[in-house]
Amino acid sequence: MPASTALGTGASIGLALGGGGARGMSHIPVLQAFDDLGIKPDFIAGSSIGALLGAGYAAGLSGQDLHDLAVETFRNRNALLVRLWQLRPRRLADVFGSGLAQFDPLKVLHLFAGSHLPDTFEQLSIPLTVLATDFYGCAEVDIRSGPLAPAIAASFAIPAVFRPVRLQGKVLIDGGVANPLPFDALPQHCDIIVAVDVVGTPVPRPGKHFPTTLDALFGASQILMRSITAEKVKQRMPHILVRPDVGNIRVLDFMKTRGVLDAAAPLREDVKRQLADALDKQLSR
Repeated sequence: MPASTALGTGASIGLALGGGGARGMSHIPVLQAFDDLGIKPDFIAGSSIGALLGAGYAAGLSGQDLHDLAVETFRNRNALLVRLWQLRPRRLADVFGSGLAQFDPLKVLHLFAGSHLPDTFEQLSIPLTVLATDFYGCAEVDIRSGPLAPAIAASFAIPAVFRPVRLQGKVLIDGGVANPLPFDALPQHCDIIVAVDVVGTPVPRPGKHFPTTLDALFGASQILMRSITAEKVKQRMPHILVRPDVGNIRVLDFMKTRGVLDAAAPLREDVKRQLADALDKQLSR
């Protein structure tokens, strides 16, 4: 049920879920806030981890469902490593051909979330826009129809970790490279836009004076993504902009999921208050 129908405000709500790897688990309390108010966004746009969680929510999973799935998936390190071992590169060419062993993002998606997602965008209960980046075209790609899994896999295909995805005749990589907080991919007519920015900032490791190679790579991406978002909000500011305190959580720190969820839990009440206030203002117009 659209938010406007549920609360009788006549307002439409757009929700943008940004990219940030493990930091994106902070999106879940925001989704729980929607559930607590008994409303759903009318439109969702997501980059990278935001595309994955947004798709789950648009498919009918509740915020609590996503919370429980996240905790269960990353509860046991050994069990997780066994599942990832199934996806290891099998050929020497896959390991040494590019100098890095990269996972196939579509296989990862099917292993961890495939049973929870429909086959196509058209089967979702909430319209979804998935953001990816055209590597050779140097451009943002907004995907709103067709097969769902390849689009999500492309959206979270972080360079150096995942292989690119070939889709729509393009070679696609992580959506956060071009649009880390895709509130501008939501329809212009949305009355209320909620955007959740989980990019964070580079954080030094204890006792280290310089970043490791991977920290430098991912940290440079964070700086670039923050710059993109800073320029975008100068042009158009979301009505509600949420920036969780992701502290020292790095992009691949998924084994810290429980800690991320606990730290982000206060967002649930904060977003409920802000969203209720925004809807009240719409109702009073």
